[in-house]
Amino acid sequence: MLKIGLKYESSTVVAANNTALALGSGDMEVFATPAMVALMENAAMKAVADYLPEGSATVGIEISTSHLKASPVGASVSAVAELVEIDGRRLLFEVKAYEGDKLIGECRHSRFIVDRERFLSKL
Repeated sequence: MLKIGLKYESSTVVAANNTALALGSGDMEVFATPAMVALMENAAMKAVADYLPEGSATVGIEISTSHLKASPVGASVSAVAELVEIDGRRLLFEVKAYEGDKLIGECRHSRFIVDRERFLSKL
């Protein structure tokens, strides 16, 4: 059952393929903001995945994020998402990203619960 307070932590290691240089969001070999955002969305998605009705999924609809500190290649980074609001099918998460115990980013992220087949049939 969906409830406020559900949490999940996703993690990755900064590598050549998720740097700002590789993703085209900058010209340095540091953890890219788009990679951090994807990690944040992944944590939010997984926080609720096991509590959705059969055949349902969530899709990201809005994100407001700050990337506070750079992380070098080789650093371990994680994103911790917490479900903070449920409004019908709209879910609101607060997500924080860390390199070790150092806060490197934070966001508010909304996801919407959809029926997988119905959603895909409209593409």
